[in-house]
Amino acid sequence: MKIISWNVNGLRAVFKKNFLEWFKKENADIFCLQEIKAQEGQIPEALVNPAGYFSYFSFALKKGYSGVAVYTKEKPLVVEKKIGLKRFDEEGRFLRLEYKDFILINLYMPNGGQEKENLSYKLETYNYLLEYLEKIKEKPLVLAGDFNIAYKEIDLAEPEKNQDSIMFTPEERRQIDRLVELGFTDIFRKLHGDEVGKYTWWSYFSLSRDRNLGWRIDYVFTSKDITGKIKNAFILPSVFGSDHCPVGIEI
Repeated sequence: MKIISWNVNGLRAVFKKNFLEWFKKENADIFCLQEIKAQEGQIPEALVNPAGYFSYFSFALKKGYSGVAVYTKEKPLVVEKKIGLKRFDEEGRFLRLEYKDFILINLYMPNGGQEKENLSYKLETYNYLLEYLEKIKEKPLVLAGDFNIAYKEIDLAEPEKNQDSIMFTPEERRQIDRLVELGFTDIFRKLHGDEVGKYTWWSYFSLSRDRNLGWRIDYVFTSKDITGKIKNAFILPSVFGSDHCPVGIEI
């Protein structure tokens, strides 16, 4: 089984950049998308019902903002669009799909704001998520999405310049510590160790992507029941169309 996660930074925008051709070529069993920036009725029909897939969306109330989607070949037994935190749910940041053998959660965690104006909200969402996961951590789980945190210094190109920057503050990085302490594994690091220069997001400024001045903030985490079954983990920096690139695993 292949699972791919990608913050597309606008599903309608990436649709115009050969998204469907890439989608068909990858032929993943599950695609998790974040920041789709669309409301119901705004998505082209070709993206609502692509051949061979069931589609599920969680839209933000605010137009042109946030939102997540999952495309899956196998129809899930249960789909949930809310985690129970009002603002988080209204921003369309969560999808939970339950299958016979595992649970998939697609997440788009808040950024925190350029000036850290939303850092307290970001930490609140992590606290709520971790309490939520604590209750179900014994189940086989896959967490995929944009976590908006670079965990270790190896996960960004210029850690020395960003010690107090949003997405790399000690308070934020501690949230990933807590996730690991719950028993979840960062699959890319498990399989690739301390491989450097592997990023998933680049600023649009200063030719950051061309210079590979990036951050690894998109992840797939798995619970212990799934971790031992992983055979591959990958980052696809050659896939363009967003300021993020896709990441994924094979089980």
